[in-house]
Amino acid sequence: MARYDALPPTLAPRGVSREAAAAYVGVSPVKFDGMVKDGRMPLPRCIDARRVWDRHALDLAFDKLPTDQVDAAPNPWDGAT
Repeated sequence: MARYDALPPTLAPRGVSREAAAAYVGVSPVKFDGMVKDGRMPLPRCIDARRVWDRHALDLAFDKLPTDQVDAAPNPWDGAT
């Protein structure tokens, strides 16, 4: 992560590498590649020959992923009439 040494510690980089993007969303780089291919994660931005992922676009894509309904607490309003 030496690439980000110039940033203040409280400022996250906007564009991140494939490996960093995968780690950011909590999956392996290979799984991340599949998620990009099937549209669950965004395509990269191109800076000359370098491909970087926009952290904000990753956040939006992550927010659209389904939640695990099995472990979700029951909604007290379900069944209320």
